[in-house]
Amino acid sequence: MSTEPGQVGAAQVTPDAVESDDAVAGVFGANDPLRLLAEDAEDLAIISAALQDAILRPADIVWERAARRLTIELSRFCWECGGTRVRAAMQFGDVLGVKSRSLPRLPDAPLELLAIDFEGGEAPGGRVTLMFAGGGDLRLEVECLDAVVVDLSDRWPARIAPTHLDGDDHTDLDTAVLKDRKTAEQNA
Repeated sequence: MSTEPGQVGAAQVTPDAVESDDAVAGVFGANDPLRLLAEDAEDLAIISAALQDAILRPADIVWERAARRLTIELSRFCWECGGTRVRAAMQFGDVLGVKSRSLPRLPDAPLELLAIDFEGGEAPGGRVTLMFAGGGDLRLEVECLDAVVVDLSDRWPARIAPTHLDGDDHTDLDTAVLKDRKTAEQNA
């Protein structure tokens, strides 16, 4: 993998490194814009760690059926540099179908991404599952795993660090998401 600034490379880190707090920082320097490519489940685990606690809205998810592409714009919490957020985009290619379960239908409802998983099917295809706080998920049927994540903006201080709330009371999360989103739009 190339870690030259401005280049995209496949994430090549051992599964044990994904468990550590430094998984993403070990791939790239803490101040470099993140640019990752996933072509297998191990690569996707690195992207999942980098995007844990990213916030977005349903309106930020764009499914282009004819192009077989799903693109998501999000506000990524930078665990590798602590206390900041950055606008980022994630794109999946070779997408055959998209299904959602228990996601809000309002276009501006806040969503918090918890993890991304790949379940292999008929090689090299399978199912990518994006899991969100509150129990909702987005499932992508893919011909092959082809995912890219790129930071799009400069970082800004996050108003609060992400927490994983018990139960369904996301009032504090909703307020924080809206404040961070407003800050992101002002910095764009």
